[in-house]
Amino acid sequence: MSHTTIDTLPEAVATGLVAGTLCPYLGPGLLALCDGARPPADTLALAAVLTARVSVPAKIRNRLTAAAQFIENFKHRKTLVNAMDQAFAAPAAPSALHRWLAALPAPLIVDCWYDDTLRRALAAREDWAEVQGLSQSEHFGTWTGWYGADGSAADAPLEPRTVFYKPWGARSPASNYLISDSDFVEVLTEIDIQTPIPAVVQQRRAALGFVFLGCRFDDQLPRAFARQVMKRSAGPHYAVLPEPPTRMEQRFLDEQGIVRIALPLAEVAEALTGVPQPA
Repeated sequence: MSHTTIDTLPEAVATGLVAGTLCPYLGPGLLALCDGARPPADTLALAAVLTARVSVPAKIRNRLTAAAQFIENFKHRKTLVNAMDQAFAAPAAPSALHRWLAALPAPLIVDCWYDDTLRRALAAREDWAEVQGLSQSEHFGTWTGWYGADGSAADAPLEPRTVFYKPWGARSPASNYLISDSDFVEVLTEIDIQTPIPAVVQQRRAALGFVFLGCRFDDQLPRAFARQVMKRSAGPHYAVLPEPPTRMEQRFLDEQGIVRIALPLAEVAEALTGVPQPA
């Protein structure tokens, strides 16, 4: 499919989000909309935080998953988890867009970063539950963990109005992280056959398109996860991507039939938050 780039926000994006036919898929770039202190908002910044706490070889200092693997191998998994907890200890204040998204009647929201910002925005509601990806080094044989709106662990999958899916885990409520090379290798080995993707996510996406906000696809990991989470979804798909895409990003957008919206995220946020939601 030839690529499509537009420089306006289609009305269909707002109406689809409000109607619950488009799924918000959030990345670390959404943190740029938050006022005040913010946790690390990209892989380089997070690698810098981790390696400031634990010394790693210079050649892998800027490679997040490799640096995390070194910490896990030579300092223990608990050291890595503690370092991640500290990196995301200071929560960001939810932006207007976080709050607007959290109030949507969305069947599914996907968030592929480790911060708790949208969870904090969702706290105003009770009709949601969270499912997170789990590290096989800590939860061997169990791919996901479910948590109620109050943060309590659930013994079985839940069926709330809104499923909040964190494929890479998050600090809250239980310090679950996919972060090291081995964490991702375990999941990527199985993800083609969808084993790590929760059944309820697979069911709900069948009627949904995706809107990517704050995401870049210039690395293999975000592309792999987005591709597999989107699999067999209804579409259409949009990505707010103001920066010129890399060659691999453009290939991914073309392959997945994603319309690129070449507008600043802040401009899109301002437009969306002005759209009224159903009572």
